[in-house]
Amino acid sequence: MQLTKIKPIENLTQVDKIEQALQEYFERANLQPGDSIPKEMDLAKALGVSRTALREALSRFKTLGLIESRKNKGMTLSFPDLFLNMERVMSPKLLGGQTLNDIFELRLVLEIGICELLFKRKNIQNLLELKSIVEKEEKATNKKEILKYDIEFHSMLYKMSGNETMLRFQKLLIPIFNHVYQELHLEEQPLRNNEITHRDLYNTLKDGDPDEFRTKMKKHLSPYLKDII
Repeated sequence: MQLTKIKPIENLTQVDKIEQALQEYFERANLQPGDSIPKEMDLAKALGVSRTALREALSRFKTLGLIESRKNKGMTLSFPDLFLNMERVMSPKLLGGQTLNDIFELRLVLEIGICELLFKRKNIQNLLELKSIVEKEEKATNKKEILKYDIEFHSMLYKMSGNETMLRFQKLLIPIFNHVYQELHLEEQPLRNNEITHRDLYNTLKDGDPDEFRTKMKKHLSPYLKDII
Protein backbone atom coordinates (compact mmCIF):
# COMPACT_ATOMS: atom_id res chain seq x y z
CA MET A 1 0.00 0.00 0.00
CA GLN A 2 1.37 3.40 -1.05
CA LEU A 3 1.33 6.02 1.70
CA THR A 4 3.49 8.62 -0.01
CA LYS A 5 0.54 10.93 -0.65
CA ILE A 6 -0.43 11.13 3.01
CA LYS A 7 0.90 14.24 4.68
CA PRO A 8 1.96 14.00 8.32
CA ILE A 9 -0.22 15.83 10.81
CA GLU A 10 1.48 18.96 12.08
CA ASN A 11 1.79 18.78 15.83
CA LEU A 12 2.39 22.47 16.33
CA THR A 13 1.02 24.83 18.92
CA GLN A 14 -0.24 28.26 17.94
CA VAL A 15 2.95 29.81 19.27
CA ASP A 16 5.00 27.39 17.14
CA LYS A 17 3.08 28.48 14.06
CA ILE A 18 3.52 32.17 14.91
CA GLU A 19 7.25 31.59 15.34
CA GLN A 20 7.44 29.93 11.92
CA ALA A 21 5.42 32.73 10.33
CA LEU A 22 7.68 35.39 11.82
CA GLN A 23 10.80 33.54 10.65
CA GLU A 24 9.41 33.37 7.13
CA TYR A 25 8.47 37.05 7.26
CA PHE A 26 11.96 38.12 8.35
CA GLU A 27 13.47 36.13 5.48
CA ARG A 28 11.01 37.29 2.80
CA ALA A 29 11.38 40.91 3.88
CA ASN A 30 15.17 40.46 3.76
CA LEU A 31 15.53 42.09 7.16
CA GLN A 32 19.10 42.47 8.40
CA PRO A 33 20.55 42.90 11.91
CA GLY A 34 19.82 46.45 13.01
CA ASP A 35 16.58 46.70 11.03
CA SER A 36 13.42 47.51 12.94
CA ILE A 37 10.50 45.11 12.94
CA PRO A 38 6.82 46.08 13.18
CA LYS A 39 5.21 46.75 16.54
CA GLU A 40 3.55 43.95 18.45
CA MET A 41 0.07 45.33 17.77
CA ASP A 42 0.67 45.46 14.02
CA LEU A 43 2.21 41.98 13.89
CA ALA A 44 -0.63 40.46 15.93
CA LYS A 45 -3.22 42.08 13.66
CA ALA A 46 -1.45 40.94 10.48
CA LEU A 47 -1.19 37.36 11.78
CA GLY A 48 -4.70 37.31 13.26
CA VAL A 49 -3.49 36.23 16.69
CA SER A 50 -3.57 37.61 20.21
CA ARG A 51 -0.76 39.83 21.44
CA THR A 52 -0.18 37.35 24.27
CA ALA A 53 0.57 34.50 21.84
CA LEU A 54 2.66 36.80 19.65
CA ARG A 55 4.65 38.03 22.65
CA GLU A 56 5.47 34.43 23.61
CA ALA A 57 6.75 33.71 20.10
CA LEU A 58 8.83 36.89 20.11
CA SER A 59 10.32 35.92 23.47
CA ARG A 60 11.77 32.81 21.82
CA PHE A 61 13.62 34.99 19.32
CA LYS A 62 14.84 37.19 22.15
CA THR A 63 16.11 34.14 24.05
CA LEU A 64 18.10 33.15 20.98
CA GLY A 65 19.46 36.66 20.67
CA LEU A 66 17.75 37.25 17.31
CA ILE A 67 15.64 40.16 18.52
CA GLU A 68 16.40 42.93 20.98
CA SER A 69 14.38 45.83 22.29
CA ARG A 70 15.95 49.26 22.16
CA LYS A 71 14.75 52.38 23.91
CA ASN A 72 13.00 54.78 21.55
CA LYS A 73 13.56 52.38 18.65
CA GLY A 74 11.39 49.39 19.47
CA MET A 75 12.34 45.88 18.43
CA THR A 76 15.19 45.26 16.02
CA LEU A 77 16.85 42.21 14.60
CA SER A 78 20.29 41.53 16.02
CA PHE A 79 23.27 39.33 15.35
CA PRO A 80 22.66 36.12 17.30
CA ASP A 81 25.13 35.05 19.95
CA LEU A 82 26.06 31.54 18.81
CA PHE A 83 27.11 30.44 22.28
CA LEU A 84 24.48 32.23 24.38
CA ASN A 85 22.45 29.13 25.15
CA MET A 86 25.33 26.70 24.84
CA GLU A 87 27.04 28.36 27.82
CA ARG A 88 24.04 27.48 29.97
CA VAL A 89 24.23 23.75 29.33
CA MET A 90 27.97 23.20 28.85
CA SER A 91 28.36 21.35 32.13
CA PRO A 92 29.45 17.73 32.67
CA LYS A 93 26.54 17.39 35.12
CA LEU A 94 23.97 18.26 32.46
CA LEU A 95 25.39 16.36 29.48
CA GLY A 96 25.43 12.61 28.88
CA GLY A 97 28.62 10.60 28.66
CA GLN A 98 28.43 10.12 24.90
CA THR A 99 27.85 13.84 24.35
CA LEU A 100 30.85 14.65 26.54
CA ASN A 101 33.06 12.35 24.50
CA ASP A 102 31.70 13.75 21.23
CA ILE A 103 32.48 17.29 22.35
CA PHE A 104 35.94 16.28 23.47
CA GLU A 105 36.58 14.63 20.12
CA LEU A 106 35.58 17.90 18.47
CA ARG A 107 38.17 19.70 20.55
CA LEU A 108 40.85 17.28 19.38
CA VAL A 109 39.85 17.71 15.75
CA LEU A 110 40.00 21.50 16.10
CA GLU A 111 43.49 21.43 17.58
CA ILE A 112 44.83 19.16 14.88
CA GLY A 113 43.21 21.26 12.17
CA ILE A 114 44.24 24.66 13.52
CA CYS A 115 47.77 24.46 12.12
CA GLU A 116 47.35 26.55 8.98
CA LEU A 117 45.83 29.45 10.91
CA LEU A 118 48.63 29.38 13.49
CA PHE A 119 51.38 29.63 10.89
CA LYS A 120 49.51 32.34 9.01
CA ARG A 121 48.85 34.53 12.04
CA LYS A 122 51.68 33.88 14.49
CA ASN A 123 53.81 36.85 15.51
CA ILE A 124 56.71 37.60 17.83
CA GLN A 125 54.49 38.69 20.71
CA ASN A 126 52.24 35.62 20.85
CA LEU A 127 55.23 33.30 20.35
CA LEU A 128 56.87 34.91 23.37
CA GLU A 129 53.68 34.40 25.39
CA LEU A 130 53.57 30.76 24.34
CA LYS A 131 57.23 30.29 25.26
CA SER A 132 56.56 31.79 28.69
CA ILE A 133 53.80 29.24 29.32
CA VAL A 134 56.11 26.39 28.28
CA GLU A 135 58.84 27.60 30.65
CA LYS A 136 56.39 27.84 33.56
CA GLU A 137 55.09 24.35 32.86
CA GLU A 138 58.60 22.91 32.75
CA LYS A 139 59.24 24.31 36.23
CA ALA A 140 55.96 22.94 37.63
CA THR A 141 56.33 20.12 40.14
CA ASN A 142 52.77 18.89 40.70
CA LYS A 143 49.96 17.67 38.46
CA LYS A 144 47.59 20.49 39.30
CA GLU A 145 50.09 23.07 38.05
CA ILE A 146 50.92 21.04 34.95
CA LEU A 147 47.23 20.72 34.06
CA LYS A 148 46.87 24.48 34.55
CA TYR A 149 49.70 25.25 32.12
CA ASP A 150 48.51 22.56 29.73
CA ILE A 151 45.17 24.40 29.47
CA GLU A 152 46.95 27.76 29.14
CA PHE A 153 49.15 26.41 26.32
CA HIS A 154 46.25 25.11 24.26
CA SER A 155 44.17 28.20 25.01
CA MET A 156 47.02 30.29 23.68
CA LEU A 157 46.96 28.34 20.42
CA TYR A 158 43.31 29.24 19.96
CA LYS A 159 44.14 32.86 20.72
CA MET A 160 46.97 32.79 18.17
CA SER A 161 44.58 31.48 15.53
CA GLY A 162 42.89 34.89 15.52
CA ASN A 163 39.49 33.20 15.29
CA GLU A 164 37.36 34.71 18.06
CA THR A 165 34.52 32.21 17.60
CA MET A 166 36.94 29.29 17.94
CA LEU A 167 38.57 30.89 20.99
CA ARG A 168 35.25 31.36 22.74
CA PHE A 169 34.22 27.81 21.92
CA GLN A 170 37.47 26.52 23.37
CA LYS A 171 36.77 28.36 26.63
CA LEU A 172 33.41 26.59 26.82
CA LEU A 173 35.21 23.26 26.45
CA ILE A 174 37.49 23.68 29.48
CA PRO A 175 35.02 22.10 31.97
CA ILE A 176 34.52 19.24 29.50
CA PHE A 177 38.28 18.81 29.16
CA ASN A 178 38.72 18.62 32.94
CA HIS A 179 35.91 16.08 33.25
CA VAL A 180 37.16 13.80 30.47
CA TYR A 181 40.72 14.13 31.81
CA GLN A 182 39.52 12.70 35.12
CA GLU A 183 37.28 10.08 33.49
CA LEU A 184 40.24 8.74 31.52
CA HIS A 185 42.29 8.73 34.74
CA LEU A 186 45.04 10.66 33.00
CA GLU A 187 45.82 12.27 36.34
CA GLU A 188 47.16 8.88 37.43
CA GLN A 189 49.73 8.83 34.65
CA PRO A 190 53.27 10.23 35.08
CA LEU A 191 53.57 14.01 35.25
CA ARG A 192 54.94 14.31 31.73
CA ASN A 193 54.03 11.33 29.63
CA ASN A 194 53.63 12.75 26.13
CA GLU A 195 55.94 11.68 23.34
CA ILE A 196 55.72 15.24 22.02
CA THR A 197 55.93 18.00 24.61
CA HIS A 198 54.70 21.58 24.53
CA ARG A 199 58.32 22.61 24.06
CA ASP A 200 58.44 20.48 20.89
CA LEU A 201 55.24 22.06 19.62
CA TYR A 202 56.52 25.56 20.40
CA ASN A 203 59.80 24.97 18.58
CA THR A 204 58.00 23.58 15.55
CA LEU A 205 55.57 26.49 15.48
CA LYS A 206 58.50 28.89 15.69
CA ASP A 207 60.80 27.29 13.12
CA GLY A 208 58.93 24.46 11.39
CA ASP A 209 56.01 24.16 8.98
CA PRO A 210 52.27 23.34 9.26
CA ASP A 211 52.61 19.69 8.21
CA GLU A 212 55.31 19.01 10.78
CA PHE A 213 53.31 20.80 13.45
CA ARG A 214 50.15 18.83 12.60
CA THR A 215 52.01 15.52 12.86
CA LYS A 216 53.48 16.45 16.23
CA MET A 217 50.15 17.71 17.52
CA LYS A 218 48.55 14.35 16.73
CA LYS A 219 51.32 12.59 18.66
CA HIS A 220 50.96 15.09 21.51
CA LEU A 221 47.24 14.36 21.76
CA SER A 222 47.71 10.59 21.41
CA PRO A 223 46.97 9.83 25.12
CA TYR A 224 43.46 11.21 24.55
CA LEU A 225 43.01 9.94 20.99
CA LYS A 226 43.76 6.31 21.83
CA ASP A 227 41.22 6.28 24.67
CA ILE A 228 38.43 8.09 22.87
CA ILE A 229 38.69 7.55 19.13
